[in-house]
Amino acid sequence: MRIGFVGTGSMGRVLIEAFIASKAAHPTQIIASNRTPAKVEELAHKHTGLIVAQDNQEVARNADILFLCVKPFEYKQALGQFAHELTAEHCLVTITSPVTLAELEELVPCQVIRAVPSITNAALRGITLVEYGTTATPEAREVVLSLLAKISRPIEVEEKFLRIASDISSCGPAFLSYILQQMIQAAEEEIGLSKETATFLTTQMVIGFAGLLEQELFTLPTLQEKVCVPGGITGEGLIALQKGIPGVFNEVFQRTHAKFAEDLHEVSKHLLG
Repeated sequence: MRIGFVGTGSMGRVLIEAFIASKAAHPTQIIASNRTPAKVEELAHKHTGLIVAQDNQEVARNADILFLCVKPFEYKQALGQFAHELTAEHCLVTITSPVTLAELEELVPCQVIRAVPSITNAALRGITLVEYGTTATPEAREVVLSLLAKISRPIEVEEKFLRIASDISSCGPAFLSYILQQMIQAAEEEIGLSKETATFLTTQMVIGFAGLLEQELFTLPTLQEKVCVPGGITGEGLIALQKGIPGVFNEVFQRTHAKFAEDLHEVSKHLLG
């Protein structure tokens, strides 16, 4: 089986390197193209055997499973370059949420699956959200799931829950990163702790925190209860969070959903117009 990649930007590269690191695929099984050839050539230099395609058409011609990893407004141009190479035996995997599977199925003659990855997949952790098109066969589903299971925990999600699930699993690392940076900055401003030390302490705390959850030693509520003893210092600190945090993520999700609806409308016009 050969795995193709059209686009080796941020998430395309994450997937390629995760598949190789997890041994889900050998570099010789991967063929990739990019608008900037140097990006693929860099990957090929790092991972001996990875095939650098001259164009998107060459990727489609030589791949069994094709990951489409370009921006939504680049889909129409990209598909125009290689859709004629696709057959019913191909499986096209889109990683972009504002492009519906129904729209893709109108544009290509092959099976279609959506896989929304997360930056956490680079560490062979986290979730990949999966949605199946009506044309996806059980065999194609099994092959794609087996690949994704090597780098993440694949979870099938209904289209109506795709956005909120993506907000948590894919956007979530950015949201949490911002909150943690605020904690680091406050430690520097209020106490004078160096940024380097505060960053180290925070990073190690997060790694330990994740370990507690991964080993199922605590749930989120019981972990909070365990650390926050009645009348203690942690409880005093939580007062500030209880004043400021509730409602914040309601607004976060309202804004992401509004942007998603806007993108969905514009991308649909662009693709099918």
